[in-house]
Amino acid sequence: MINILFSYLLTGYLKTVLKVISIFYCFGLILNLFEEIEFFKNLDTSILIPITLTALYIPSLIIKLLPFIIFISSMWFLLYLRNSKDLLSLKVFGFSNFKIFLALAMTSFLIGWFMLFVINPVTSSMIKYYEKTKAEYSRDIDHLVTINKNGLWIRENVENGYRIISADETKSNILKNISIFQLDEDYVLIKRIYAKTANISENKWEMKKVVVSSFENGMTIENSFEEYFIDSTYNHEKIMGLFRNFDTMSFLELILNYKDLQKKGYNKLYLDQNLNSMMSIPFFLFIMTALASILTMNTLKKSNNFTYIFTGLVTCVIIYYFKDLSLALGQTNRISLSLAAWIPVIAIGMFSSIGILQINEK
Repeated sequence: MINILFSYLLTGYLKTVLKVISIFYCFGLILNLFEEIEFFKNLDTSILIPITLTALYIPSLIIKLLPFIIFISSMWFLLYLRNSKDLLSLKVFGFSNFKIFLALAMTSFLIGWFMLFVINPVTSSMIKYYEKTKAEYSRDIDHLVTINKNGLWIRENVENGYRIISADETKSNILKNISIFQLDEDYVLIKRIYAKTANISENKWEMKKVVVSSFENGMTIENSFEEYFIDSTYNHEKIMGLFRNFDTMSFLELILNYKDLQKKGYNKLYLDQNLNSMMSIPFFLFIMTALASILTMNTLKKSNNFTYIFTGLVTCVIIYYFKDLSLALGQTNRISLSLAAWIPVIAIGMFSSIGILQINEK
């Protein structure tokens, strides 16, 4: 009998989670579709493209909202158990509030790891395709920056032509082994600049041990400089800012290629922040289930669900802004970025632990 009741509890909870995910997906699909249609409205494309891109984008958004989805699912399911008297029946058969909470919370915890190891690699690939497709249709990409296995690459518009920049390695504000190709408006090579290093902390790049090759009238003229300066629209902060969105990078990729990503130029602080943010998800889901249990399992009496809906929405808003505040403290160097990812989990976890002890006594 205990196994049957336990199976009923977990099956009902998982069904509720899937229902809430479906609701969030549908709302996200509708809202984001308008944005995609606006983007493609002046392009000769089929309506299937914005629909497809929206469908690819929403799963990644679902993972970001997963703590709130779990919180709402837990409240929904526990209110159903209480109002249908199933909660009372479970207690008759020996299920305490703590056992019910622990069963749901551990399920949420496992859902978090399942999302990281199974779903996240899929959603990151979907986001890569999403961004690649959007870039192909964008008419406003004059400046392009990418970091791949060959290092840093920049395509930049300059006066009377274009500039293509490559660097083997990016370390802090320093680029190493830089090649700059200056092209005219007809994409004819007019100058090549090679430098051993370049300080890109400012928009005026300071380059060391430079060889400048100019190509004019079929002749090549080379000049060497100990120091050489160029003006660019990019500096270190702007370049790194383009790679702070790690949606295209899965949890597994981040773990397996952590050192290689640093060598390619990804900022270690932001890699650590993203890694810790992902690792905190299962624990965040656990404590969000605990918080929902505290709000709904303090009594066996039927109640007005509107009160709990309002309380749940307010709680979600408060936690959302608390997470933003923690991240802002990390980005302003008040605390480390890694710690910023865990502060909401620790704070809410401490509060929830007291509440769980109280509802277990009821």
